[in-house]
Amino acid sequence: MLTANARKPFLEIARECNVSGAAVHQRIQKLTSSGVIRGFESLVDPSAVGYDTCAYVGVLLSTPTDVDKLVDKIREVPEVVECHCTTGKYDLMLKIYARNNEHLLGIISHNLQRIVPGRTETLISFREEFKRQPAILEENF
Repeated sequence: MLTANARKPFLEIARECNVSGAAVHQRIQKLTSSGVIRGFESLVDPSAVGYDTCAYVGVLLSTPTDVDKLVDKIREVPEVVECHCTTGKYDLMLKIYARNNEHLLGIISHNLQRIVPGRTETLISFREEFKRQPAILEENF
């Protein structure tokens, strides 16, 4: 229930689960202290704040490099919202929000290509069909 709405009151969860509010509070505390729940966040709609283009950029490194230092440099580009070390064709996969395609081109040509020792391949997302948190299954505990 919290993955769908992190602001849902504990008492409302308790009523729906037929348990006490204290039981819900204790369970959430246990999930938080064990690291299952890492925190609660507000989600920003990128298009509502002017970012209408979402793109994924695959990074192919041409030379062995200190990935941690490269990731630190990539982290300084504010439009990069995710960075993953990957297997397969790409060494890194980045998720970028930009105002439009021209802004995206500037991010890639003025920021990324200056710091990435290799080449990039860009995929533009037309729309996000869905996004969700991983399921918390009872057999995992």
